[in-house]
Amino acid sequence: MSRGRVVTLALSLAVALGPVAASRAATAPKASYLDVVNDVMCVVCHEPLGVAQSPEAYQERDYIRQLIAQGKTRKEIENDLVQQYGPAVLSRPPAHGVNLLVYIIPPVVLVLGIVTLAIFLPRWRRRARDAGPPSAAKGKPLDAGDAKRLNDELGRYA
Repeated sequence: MSRGRVVTLALSLAVALGPVAASRAATAPKASYLDVVNDVMCVVCHEPLGVAQSPEAYQERDYIRQLIAQGKTRKEIENDLVQQYGPAVLSRPPAHGVNLLVYIIPPVVLVLGIVTLAIFLPRWRRRARDAGPPSAAKGKPLDAGDAKRLNDELGRYA
């Protein structure tokens, strides 16, 4: 292929794909006010920002509106809020450092519980099966007084 054809092909691809790239840039995930407000906390009253009624909560919400007006994404807004107010502003702790344990420990405990049940439940069932039914159910006859009382009691309901 000649050099001219390669250049022409490259230019035609750029022209053809230009609107697609522009539309993807235009549809970059913009932050939704409600999504951001529901995922951050008021740093003073330690309530979700969506329900907090302190003056600081109103300031945080105004700051979020300004960041959304600037066209920032949700992640950028969360980063700005952490820089402004500290990590306590996030409703979920970041998944690194000691906070990583919050995300690791519950699934580990769940898996250990399932493994423990998988190991010990068959043993418990086997032990109960080997022990057999309780002694009264093994066919041990009732004494005469208990048998008479049982028949009298059952006779009242018949």
